Amino acid sequence: PALSAYFCQSCGYETPKWLGKCPSCGEWNTFVEELIHKQVPQVVAFSKTKTSAKSTLLSDIKHQEHDRIKLNDQELNRVLGGGLVFGSLILFGGEPGIGKSTLLLQLAILSTDIKFLYVSGEESDQQIKMRSERIGSKNNDCYILTETNIQNIFKQAESIQPKVLIIDSIQTLYSSEIESSPGSISQVKECTSQLLRYSKQTNVPVFLIGHITKEGSLAGP
Repeated sequence: PALSAYFCQSCGYETPKWLGKCPSCGEWNTFVEELIHKQVPQVVAFSKTKTSAKSTLLSDIKHQEHDRIKLNDQELNRVLGGGLVFGSLILFGGEPGIGKSTLLLQLAILSTDIKFLYVSGEESDQQIKMRSERIGSKNNDCYILTETNIQNIFKQAESIQPKVLIIDSIQTLYSSEIESSPGSISQVKECTSQLLRYSKQTNVPVFLIGHITKEGSLAGP
């Protein structure tokens, strides 16, 4: 049988029953029921690269300045503290139409010698191609994938082995293990959790594009 829960559309608070007022953010009438039944867990595509984490003494960890990916955008390198850290997950938020997709596509196609996988759930490959021609592509190692199923995205990532993964956007993705629709609180939480796990286990940095609501806050939990 399908299992469901109620999620606050303002802050993502989860409860097994409907509530009039959210105990987390204090908003009224924001709870919506969503199906959260998970199917039998599937073997994720990046399991072959999975390594068991081991505890390490803080004093034994060696700091290495070169353990960052230097991007072609010096201002972005500065914002990231000197470059893109391996295994990091970065949320790239902004209002709809402000240029989030264009900025990250520009980063991918102008960064030479870095293999990018740009995943779009919002545009077709032809739309992305036309936009890249306007920008001027220089990176011959930039792959485009138009997909919204996160399991298929991991399969492609396992095949391509990118150095950086870009997701446009997190609100369009869905996991087949969750029965609710893309963009729902449960789907956003599940897909983000899987992407975070992928980033940590493969050491591949992930950019997540996230939309901002009309109130000015990031959509989703």
